[in-house]
Amino acid sequence: MLIHPDRLFPAEPGVRRIARTLYEQVRGLPLVSPHGHTQAGWFARNEPFPDPAKLFVQPDHYIYRMLYSQGISLDDLEIGQPEMKNPRKVWRIFASHYYLFRGTPTRLWLDFAFQELFGLGQLLSEATADLYFDTISAKLLTPEFLPRALYLRFNLEVLATTDSPLDSLADHRAIRESNWKARILPTFRPDSLVDPEFAGFAGNIAKLSEKTGEDTASWTGYLNALRKTRARFRELGCTATDHGHPTAQTANLPATQAAELFRRVLNAEADARQQELFRAQMLTEMARMSLEDGLVMQIHPGSARNHNRQLYERYGRDVGADIPTPTNYVDALRPLLDQFGNEPGLTIILFTLDESAYSRELSPLAGHYPCLRLGPPWWFYDSPEGMTRFRRRVTETAGFYNTVGFNDDTRAFLSIPARHDVARRMDCGFLARLVAEHQLEEDEAAQVAHDLAYALVKKAYRL
Repeated sequence: MLIHPDRLFPAEPGVRRIARTLYEQVRGLPLVSPHGHTQAGWFARNEPFPDPAKLFVQPDHYIYRMLYSQGISLDDLEIGQPEMKNPRKVWRIFASHYYLFRGTPTRLWLDFAFQELFGLGQLLSEATADLYFDTISAKLLTPEFLPRALYLRFNLEVLATTDSPLDSLADHRAIRESNWKARILPTFRPDSLVDPEFAGFAGNIAKLSEKTGEDTASWTGYLNALRKTRARFRELGCTATDHGHPTAQTANLPATQAAELFRRVLNAEADARQQELFRAQMLTEMARMSLEDGLVMQIHPGSARNHNRQLYERYGRDVGADIPTPTNYVDALRPLLDQFGNEPGLTIILFTLDESAYSRELSPLAGHYPCLRLGPPWWFYDSPEGMTRFRRRVTETAGFYNTVGFNDDTRAFLSIPARHDVARRMDCGFLARLVAEHQLEEDEAAQVAHDLAYALVKKAYRL
């Protein structure tokens, strides 16, 4: 057995009993995944996943950043290659270093998938690498492991992808036209069109003009083009936007100043301060558009992306070299909140990679402004201890109902059930302690557990 039935529950017998009881009431609830990075094409084409290395290792930066930290070459892992030349070799490298993941959430997620999906009971290691590879490879060729079958097996109710405004969304259309009833929804991620430092920024603005018929060389035309694109996403079920800005800085410039700033960034005349001001203005513009069209707004700031310059230049974006940075929210969000903070019809979900901001800034903000909600622990902190710290630091000020449940935020499709299971276990453990300490009645804790696992995410993301 790779995973214990009581994993992650409190060690105290009485509290563990309460946690078990609460967990049994939520373990079978449908999974709602409103934010992640899986691919709609998997479900549009419904073809078998190619092999274990392509499925588990290549898309998962949690895995290869750990391997890279121990001196394993990304070339040897064939990262960034559209077709793997030797997937078994890649898998053997991963298996022989599986011990590196002891004590990490990645180990929890992988062991869950290996046992619950593939029936494997021996620990992955150099000695069992080929057994794993052959067992998983064989099962991936069966109908039960096609993407659509796995979606149903996972009891997914909603799965949201994250998509560039320049994407045609053809795969999402194909899913709809196939009459498959699953809800695979796009999410509007405009970074490539609102961040002057994004590679190919001016060219992306020109492509936006081609796609929308708007004059995106003008400020008014640019905003109209973004509105049209949001409407195209909404037609395919999109309920949310996502913004991966370096900071949470917002601005509220007069229209003439905003237009001049746009001209400068488009013509590569803006310095670093002006580029940051433009990103700040665009968060406020996105909030304005969300108030108009109802899309929920997610802000994911505070990552120094592509920190390893050599890896970025060789392999491109998103190869596990992103590092958390301190993030200010109180001052940074004030211009946006001065304009829209009291609008109950607007929902802005705030995430952080700066845990020091939980009790100092984020929970007081979300505990006051009607438009603000707190997203769950994200990225480096979607771990058992990270989830516990989150609940301890925000609940006393913001309560449970100014949070939005859980989202898995993953590229690794097969880890989704495991990630939700970890979150449900940790929340039930937290609630069990409140019951044991007579802060909550057990029936209240059961209702909160249900809401954290299912109801809050549906409400927050308008699903």
